[in-house]
Amino acid sequence: MTMIRTTQIEVPAGVIDFGVGQPANAILPLDLLRQAAEHRFAQRDMALLQYGPEEGDGYFNRALADFLSTEYGEAVQPEGLFVTNGVSQALDLACTLLTKPGDLVLVEEPTYFLVFRIFQDHGLRIESIPLDREGIDLDVLTAKVRRERPAFVYTIPTFQNPTSVTMSQARREALLALSQQYDFPIVADEVYHMLHYTAAPPCPFAHYCDQGSVLSLGTFSKILAPGLRLGWIQASPAMVARFVASGIVQSGGGLSPFVSGIVHSALEGGLQARYLAELRTLYRDRIIRLDQALREQLPPWVEFTTPSGGYFFWLKLPETLDTAALLSQSEAHQVGFRLGNKFTTRPGALTNFIRLCFAYYDSEQLVEGAVRLGEVIR
Repeated sequence: MTMIRTTQIEVPAGVIDFGVGQPANAILPLDLLRQAAEHRFAQRDMALLQYGPEEGDGYFNRALADFLSTEYGEAVQPEGLFVTNGVSQALDLACTLLTKPGDLVLVEEPTYFLVFRIFQDHGLRIESIPLDREGIDLDVLTAKVRRERPAFVYTIPTFQNPTSVTMSQARREALLALSQQYDFPIVADEVYHMLHYTAAPPCPFAHYCDQGSVLSLGTFSKILAPGLRLGWIQASPAMVARFVASGIVQSGGGLSPFVSGIVHSALEGGLQARYLAELRTLYRDRIIRLDQALREQLPPWVEFTTPSGGYFFWLKLPETLDTAALLSQSEAHQVGFRLGNKFTTRPGALTNFIRLCFAYYDSEQLVEGAVRLGEVIR
């Protein structure tokens, strides 16, 4: 009998796969969203079922602006927001409007591995700029943009995927200055910015949107539920106008008007803020448990830094160790992880790194996964 799939990732029973970079079903807020939906339906507003404005429903954008103002600690104006079907669709639309085939885009190394396919779908050339503990290497980036202006620079500035590195405030300001000097946009993927578990990170790139060269991408996938496929672009009003004028947006009557109506109630009723606080507590506890377990179970020559936000641990193993062979052997121990070479376009690079995600499993499973991973590595 053919299996009918209902989710993108389905992990076999008994397997602990650290490679899965998403929350588990058990922590998704079904009751919260039912409550939000009931509130929205009770308004008897038939516009919920209609085509929506290109930039997003005005009342939702106001509620989102208020929520972001609280989270970012500064005023966010609804005129600078554009609703999307999540960050992936926002990236695809940015490529459509800002690039043409053959253009150069610059990314961090390592970076989110699935973004490569989006850029390749648009016929773009991808080149990597090294990442250090403060973010993208500006010396290398400066030398590159002096030779060739990129269509844009793509960065994950806060709790980066896969490294969990957060770009320093000074580096953010220097990158902004460089983008203005050499006239290229910054596309900042800020999906993990609100998932901080100790101190709050530096101000988001959204802070610089009024200067015209920044697109800040956000999503409810990480702070509410991935299946909503609801996100936003924060940019200058002039940049938002370019997205509003897009053919697919005008033909479709906006993006996600129905879902944004439901989430509007979750925002207005404080349900989103409450759930985000719960996630921060939950993920903080998971980091503590997994960090302790990894330090107990892994050999001392496995290097990593404890993340203070986001979803991921980034482990460095000796260069002589074949992580692809390690992954093959890990199947017998019912444990998995994401290979480091997935996060680069350079052949043979990052082969001694692996990424572990702590969002999918509870603390007990994370500890057991660390035990199994330790057995494989030893």
